[in-house]
Amino acid sequence: MTLHLKRLLETGGSTLQRISSAGSMVFASDAVENLITFRSTFKRMAYLVEEALDGQRAFRSLIATKPQLFKALSNDSALALLKALAQQPMCVADAAKRLGENEFKIYYHARRLERLGLIEVERIEARGGATARIYRPVSPVISFRLYESAPVKDVRTRAPLLEFLKPFVEDGRLNAIIIVGSPEPHGRYKAPASDGYCAIDLCLFLGQFIDEFKTPCYKLDTQVKEEDLVGNLILVGGPKANIITDRLNKELPVYFDYSDETLDWSIVSSISKTTYREKQVGSVSRVPSPYSQGKEVLVFAGKGFRGTRASVLAFTKHLGDVIKGNVVNPSFTAKVVQGVDVDSDGIVDEVEFLE
Repeated sequence: MTLHLKRLLETGGSTLQRISSAGSMVFASDAVENLITFRSTFKRMAYLVEEALDGQRAFRSLIATKPQLFKALSNDSALALLKALAQQPMCVADAAKRLGENEFKIYYHARRLERLGLIEVERIEARGGATARIYRPVSPVISFRLYESAPVKDVRTRAPLLEFLKPFVEDGRLNAIIIVGSPEPHGRYKAPASDGYCAIDLCLFLGQFIDEFKTPCYKLDTQVKEEDLVGNLILVGGPKANIITDRLNKELPVYFDYSDETLDWSIVSSISKTTYREKQVGSVSRVPSPYSQGKEVLVFAGKGFRGTRASVLAFTKHLGDVIKGNVVNPSFTAKVVQGVDVDSDGIVDEVEFLE
């Protein structure tokens, strides 16, 4: 059983202002002190799942290990500060002016909430010779487990997956265009694409998270117009077979390189500085869209059909591993995989993660 304190914080706007010297002091031991307090106060990040008439709703939640932290939340000023920071990350002086409170009072609550792990420093800004610590909330929900009990398991409750799939899947809708290579010879390599068949497995996987979508939900790369590129994109196929992947190729953390000497393609990781030349190798990459601010691109590409199939299999069968990011630098969502034919029937049915 879980007793949860739910704080759904609204969004809004604010401007950054310079804080006083008292509100801008930064101590070298702060980060270590706050990290130790956070680890002793919270167990881990989890999700609170609510049942609603239109389905389930999941909210990121911190699981508290000490009920004493709720004492800090019993103060109206502390709660008001949390809500203000959720509307817009800001410094103490800015928050104090917005709330109409004494700056030193808000500074006290900010430091206390920071030590408890309820807010964190998003960035430090310099203005007019002073520094301002810009705070933001860590989580909209805090949960406290009263005692151990058997969990309710539900296959629909896959909040981490749903969060990762944003913005491609949102509110039960496909919020992206799937672009596959034309089966006709095309592009600068004059190659026909066979990777498009891999999109069938991908669509079946995404379908379990989608309640409605507009048809057609895909386009051939030869049909894509510039206005189609302003949204979120899901690209299937390497640069040889998909001209949109070709346009984006050099901006990917794991990209494709063609050698005139070997007359073959290699997959190059700019993260690990490794070159992959083996057959049946593919990559899954997620990057910000260069065509539209705030949009993203998801790329499934390989050395031919088998490599692309391997990349799709990695996503559909091992999404949890994909979410973890690159093994060398997890800040990049970029995985390199090699397809494996486990049952020796000539079809790639499993993958090995190379990085």
